[in-house]
Amino acid sequence: MLALKLTKIGNSTGLVLPKEALAQLKVSAGDTVFLTQTADGYRLTPYDAQFERQMQAARKIMKKRRAALRELAK
Repeated sequence: MLALKLTKIGNSTGLVLPKEALAQLKVSAGDTVFLTQTADGYRLTPYDAQFERQMQAARKIMKKRRAALRELAK
């Protein structure tokens, strides 16, 4: 477990992640991370799980309706 300190950044409050945490999350400066509330507390992830589910559904539809989408693209 890592203890993190909140830091004042202008009119906001920021959280500085140590290099080890960034490496574990596979993110770097400028990347977006998502904080989601869970039954245990909060979870920080490098991707949005809901968006990923939506993209999986979209890929399934695009694969199934490939011919129709090609015709519409003309």
